[in-house]
Order: sequence, then C-alpha cells, then structure tokens
Amino acid sequence: MKMIIQFMKDYKKESILAPLFKMLEALLELFVPLVVAQIIDRGIYYGDKRYIISMCLVMFLLAAIGLAFSLTAQYFAAKSAVGASTAMRSKLFAHIQSFGYEEMDRIGSATLITRMTSDINQVQNGINMALRLFLRSPFVVIGSVVMAFTIDFKAALIFVVTVPVLAIVLFTVMAVTKPIYKNVQNSLDRILNITRENLTGVRVIRAFHQEKNEKETFFAANDELTGFQKFAGKISGLSNPMTFIIINFAIIVLVYVGAIRVNAGSLSQGEVVALYNYMSQILVELVKFANLIVTITKALASVNRIGDIFEMSPKMKAGETLIEINKTGDSQLEETVPMVEFRDVSFGYHESGEAAISHISFRAKRGETIGIIGGTGSGKSTLVNLIPRFYDATDGMVLLNGKNVKEISFEELRTKIAVVPQKAQLFAGTIGSNLRLGFPEATEEDLEEALKVSQAKEFVDAKAGRLDAVVEQGGRNLSGGQKQRLTLARALVRKSEILIMDDSASALDYATDANLRKAIREMNHKPTVFIVSQRASSILNADQIIVLDDGKVAGIGNHEFLLESCDVYREIYETQFKKEA
Repeated sequence: MKMIIQFMKDYKKESILAPLFKMLEALLELFVPLVVAQIIDRGIYYGDKRYIISMCLVMFLLAAIGLAFSLTAQYFAAKSAVGASTAMRSKLFAHIQSFGYEEMDRIGSATLITRMTSDINQVQNGINMALRLFLRSPFVVIGSVVMAFTIDFKAALIFVVTVPVLAIVLFTVMAVTKPIYKNVQNSLDRILNITRENLTGVRVIRAFHQEKNEKETFFAANDELTGFQKFAGKISGLSNPMTFIIINFAIIVLVYVGAIRVNAGSLSQGEVVALYNYMSQILVELVKFANLIVTITKALASVNRIGDIFEMSPKMKAGETLIEINKTGDSQLEETVPMVEFRDVSFGYHESGEAAISHISFRAKRGETIGIIGGTGSGKSTLVNLIPRFYDATDGMVLLNGKNVKEISFEELRTKIAVVPQKAQLFAGTIGSNLRLGFPEATEEDLEEALKVSQAKEFVDAKAGRLDAVVEQGGRNLSGGQKQRLTLARALVRKSEILIMDDSASALDYATDANLRKAIREMNHKPTVFIVSQRASSILNADQIIVLDDGKVAGIGNHEFLLESCDVYREIYETQFKKEA
C-alpha cells in the first residue's frame, strides 16, 4: 500500500475529490427511502396526488444531482488511477534499465513484461475501484444502519447482526484468494515466456519438427493457469451467493418483524418499505464491495510482484568519477600501460556450478588486434563481455588504461567501447536512425565512412533513399549478412578507442570478411580491436590470439607461435584448412 500511496502523491486533489463526490452521491441515495416512505404514508394513504407528484419530482432531483456527483467522481478517480499507474510504469521501466545482464538473466524478460503491463493494469483498476467504492459502500452500509435506527430501534437490530456477518464472509474470501491471484500472475509469466520463445524461435522449432512438443508445453502451462483462475473464481464466486443468502434471510426476518410491529401500531407501512429499501441498498453495496474485494485482491497481489522488482537493486555499481580511459597525460606512460589488461580474471554466471572462465591474464596495447578463438562454450563471449562491464569479474581485475573498470563511470565505458554483439539487432526506423543509435550527433560523413569500412556501402547504395531506406523491426527486411554489416557500421560511427566484434561476421563470406578486417586496420584512429570468431581465417593476422578451452587459456601468441605450441589452436586451424603435406 505504501508504494501505491507514493505514486498517488501527485494526484492528492483527485484522490480526495473522487471519494468525496461518491460520498455525496451516497448521502443523497440514503434520503430516497425516506422520500418513498413519505409518498406511501402521506400521499398514497390520504390520496394526495399533488403531494405524490411533488415528492416524485424531489426523487428525480436527487437522482439528477446524484448522477452529476457520480460522473464527477468517476472523472477524478480515473485521472488519479491512470496518472498513478503511468508514473509507476515509468519508474519501473527506468528501474529495469538500471539492471545489469545478471539481473536480466535471473528475472527473465517475460516476467518484466508481465509486470509492466498486466500487473500495472491490475493496480490501475484497483485504484480506480477503490476510490469510487472503498469508502462509498461502507458509508452506505453504515448510513443505512443509522437511518434504520432513526426509523425503529428494534427493527434496526437486524441490521446490526447482518452487517458483521457479511463483513466476515467478504474478508475471509479476500484473505483466501490473495495468494491464489499471485499464482495466477506467476502462471501468466510462464505462458508469456513460452509464447515469446515460440515466436522468436519459430524457425528452429519447425526445422527440428518440435511443434507438437511446444504445443504440449504451452497447453500444460495454459491448463495450470486455467486451474488457478478457476479455483480463484470458485472461491470469489462464493461471496455473491453467500451475500444474497444472508441479506435475503435478513429481509425475511425484517418483513416478519415489520408486519408484527405494523399490526401493533409501532410502525407505518411506509417505514417498513423504507427499512426494506435500506436492506436492499446494503445488499447492492455489499455485492459491489464483494467485487471490489476481488479487484483489490488482484491489485495487491500485483503490487507485491511489482514491489519485488523495485526491491531488487543492481549488484553492479557505477564508478564515481569520469575518467578519460584513452589518455593518461603522460605520452611515455601511454606506451607502457596497456589499453586492456586482465589480471587473473575468473567469472561464473548466476547460480552456475562452474566458472565460465577462470584465471585469464593477458595485456592488449593500443591499436593492437586481439583474436579470441575456441570451441563452442569455451567462454569467448563471456571474456569480452567483462570489458564493457556487462558482467563483473568474480575474481581478479579487468583494467582499462591501468584503471579498474569498476572505478570508471558507465558513461565513459560505454562511449569509449563499441560492441558488435553476436546477434545482429536492428530497430524499426531507417538505416540512418539505426546508425545514429549510439551517436546521435554523427554527421553524414561519419555515416558514409562507417558504411564503407563495414562493407555495407554497396547494398545501401542499391536501396531507394539510401540512409532513409526503411528498416523493419529486428531488420526483417534484410538478410543476415546485411544486418551484420549495418550492426558493424553502427559500432564504427562513434570511432571508439576499443572495438569488440563478438563473432559478428559469421554471416559474411570470406572475401567480405577479409575486406572488413583490412578496412578496420586502415582506420585513422587505430582502435584496439577484439575479434571473437569461430573462423581461424578471421584472426590469422591478429597481433595476439587468445585460445580458450573450457574457460581456460590454452595459449596466447601470434598465429605461427600457436600453430607450433598450442594443440587446441592447431586442431581448429587444421579442421578449417587442408593440412599441408
């Protein structure tokens, strides 16, 4: 609740006016049974048509004013609920953006999407309904009891017994269903994750003819969600019939007692009708309140789930100072201090039993090209992900220009290091907007140079509009090689001091790959380049080649040295090139 109140602080006026106008509407509603009683006891009993008409006009007036109050309350409640949920969604999105790869791996994108959409919508509905009914319904119930006492004390005692019994039923239902609705949302997370995996991996699923297995997995998860929803629905559904049974039993007792007291002359017929109307009002309001309890229960379950995300803080903390990693101020020192240095670095993923890489040590000087090669799962991508601090080393230190990366601000790291990820990812827009993603200030000349170096210029020139050519979401209208070249161009636009290419040329043919590496070597600003590749040909001319085997360094050196001294490298090389006699 504290979290909801926090987001409603900017809507104090609306949050006060909404229930206030609802209370005014309820107040007018409480006078209606008294008007009806007067019509029966004075108008109908004495046959005074003029009085009946005048009191009917009073009822219409009360209805019109009540409608105005109700619409006003609806407006303020909606404004407060939508505003608070918008603020909550914005803050949650900003909080998620602060997460590192470790938190994203642990939580999962499907869960985060559910909490930003479905859960916040549940909270929005809960706030809206609570502002409209949470005070109004109890006010009408209590007001009906008070008005009953003003009519007849003994008959009003029936109300005193009925209302607590109803309250016990409703709050019992709320207590039982709250954890069930949390399970419903968790099951929804799982279904969203399965659906997302199926949509993104549809080609792989079809290629291996796994449609049947995926359908069974989805139907099993869907049945689990249906089971939770049915169970919650059955328990929540008990509130209405139990409320009706209790209220109708109370009405029977009320009519029986009222009839006796009318015969005794203690009550008039109009007063009995008024008491009946008050009991009916209690019935209507408690049915509304029962539905409100279900909505609030869902909202509270969702709030707890959202709160779990807010309580998570990224383990990776940014450095406090902005450090120019490409300069030390001492030209002689710049020659001796490596641009990148790993000192006995080890790293293991969250809840992983083994280290992904262990005891890695090497130094990369300015302008050098470092090739990284090894078998699948040997830790190549993990190693380069430690340089821009996508993950933090478990043990050891990663140094940039002699500074521990943990001391350098994220802003400095991410602007001085350009990363071309393993999976080429483009966004809906144009070629130009995708290239400017990491460097909005880039000029046309910068873009053209990046296209030329990345070997993308040829196919971009062939497109109508060139830089203004449309790119669909995920680059669906481009081939794998075209997407990789544009992703490379995007990284090259900023002209960063360090360029990391994580197996980012796998879709390129050998000639294009060779031209790309040659163009990168001839760039004026001479970045330190890390090339992760499965191809030995991509790293033959690297200044240093790091060979990884099961997370450990199997060898470091140039091509000729490794070919003689490293069995792992020689095996990789000889499987890709014919062994000379």
